[in-house]
Amino acid sequence: MVARTLDQEDPLSDIDAFTAGLPKAELHVHHVGSASPRIVSELAGRHPDSAVPTDPEALADYFTFRDFGHFIDVYLSVVDLIRDAEDVRLLTYEVARDMARQNIRYAELTMTPFSSTRRGIPDAAFVEAIEDARKSAESELGVVLRWCFDIPGEAGLEAAEETARIACDLQPEGLVSFGLGGPEVGVPRPQFAPYFERAIAAGLHSVPHAGETTGPGTIWDALTSLRAERIGHGTSATQDRELLAHLAEHRIPLEVCPTSNIATRAVRTLEEHPVKEMVDAGVLVTINSDDPPMFGTDLNTEYGVAARLLGLDTDGLAALAKNAVTASFMDAPAKAKLAAEIDAYAKSWTV
Repeated sequence: MVARTLDQEDPLSDIDAFTAGLPKAELHVHHVGSASPRIVSELAGRHPDSAVPTDPEALADYFTFRDFGHFIDVYLSVVDLIRDAEDVRLLTYEVARDMARQNIRYAELTMTPFSSTRRGIPDAAFVEAIEDARKSAESELGVVLRWCFDIPGEAGLEAAEETARIACDLQPEGLVSFGLGGPEVGVPRPQFAPYFERAIAAGLHSVPHAGETTGPGTIWDALTSLRAERIGHGTSATQDRELLAHLAEHRIPLEVCPTSNIATRAVRTLEEHPVKEMVDAGVLVTINSDDPPMFGTDLNTEYGVAARLLGLDTDGLAALAKNAVTASFMDAPAKAKLAAEIDAYAKSWTV
């Protein structure tokens, strides 16, 4: 690869060019939330009883959120488009295709099997569909997918029981972690402790969402009750200096999704986003896209946002990409291989 030099007159455009080719891992990205407008409109056309627009251009307005509650409503309307195993397989593979275009080499994709099984898709068929897509994505696209099975918190303990049962009884080959998503307000974390204990006993990692739309107490609950190894979002962590110190000391990563936080009104403006305070406190921060087409973003765009918020050059962006490798649940040889690929790419650029 020929070495590149940053354009001193327009360094931000070169940052974007660097990011486009940077090998990356992504740790916080949702399966249904990654459906591109093309796929969403195709699924909506197959299911005309849905309120989701079939026109890809109309989806931009549909995906404009008033607040976090409205986002959940819209998200669930898209979830309702996934009605059979063929829908599941198609969506999963197409998500991987979009990742390949961004040079994402590895992703831990958050899946919510309860949303599919309660709509009549048999659990075994769901697992078979995602596993078939995973294997095809790796062999055909070069994207390694792993799964986080996620409890939709708004659906309560019934969903927790079903998610834990599928995770522990079926244990698909790609499954590495167990999570908790959905609204945080009115959904206390400690009630889910028994289900996380079952998942952890089955060898899965604990990665709940916490502190996105609630205060740092929710993050403490995730750490103490759910034995969290990573925190999804963790936006409010900066409100508690003791919590920040704990996260930094114990190397508990935060899965930060800047554009998502603005779209859902969890943070008012990008200028107010607490990611720099997290980094300055020594917390291991990873950058992620969450529900990228719904928020009009992708992982490359989020790295550009991070570069601007954190004042990063190409070396800083490479280090940020390696944070995701460090925080991932890849085995040691896979981590070393991807880290080396990132280093080799960064060395091909000179400042």
